[in-house]
Amino acid sequence: MIVGIEGEVVRKEPSWVHIKTKGGIVYKVFLSLNSLSKIEKGEVYLHTTLIVKEDSHSLYGFFDYDEKRMFDMVIRLNGVGPSTALAICSTFTPEEFSRVVASKSVESLKRVPGIGPKSAKRILVELSDFDLSREEEKSYRKEAFMALESLGFKKDAISKVLKDCESDNVADLVKEALKKLTKKG
Repeated sequence: MIVGIEGEVVRKEPSWVHIKTKGGIVYKVFLSLNSLSKIEKGEVYLHTTLIVKEDSHSLYGFFDYDEKRMFDMVIRLNGVGPSTALAICSTFTPEEFSRVVASKSVESLKRVPGIGPKSAKRILVELSDFDLSREEEKSYRKEAFMALESLGFKKDAISKVLKDCESDNVADLVKEALKKLTKKG
């Protein structure tokens, strides 16, 4: 899995760039308009998502990690392909998209090229729980849970302890939970 790419932008087009890595390989990376607007020629680092299909391997790049997370979430929805997901990322920043979903604004989502009223309603229903900050919290709490589980702690004990922990990143959350778990045991 390719999760990032660093190199020199050697060609920039309206929906993609060519990035030449230090090893001399040139990759075509598809971008949203939001990410593309932040990229100049020269060195760049992009967070990436690789989509493998029977007839192609396509690399999608994101200047901001939150935009990558948004793309990854939207691409998992039924009937949303990479082109539509990229169009959503081109139309909204992650914060704007979070507000559109929270307000269930069909009209706002219809501004995305290729999304009509039915698709907009379906997407909003499927993403009714979408909140970028909450998704990030779920992600690091899940990682901490798995780390503690791999250390041999029981799932129910981990769940109880994590509810009382306040740390906002994986490493600190694991440390905080470990202190509580070892006091109990």
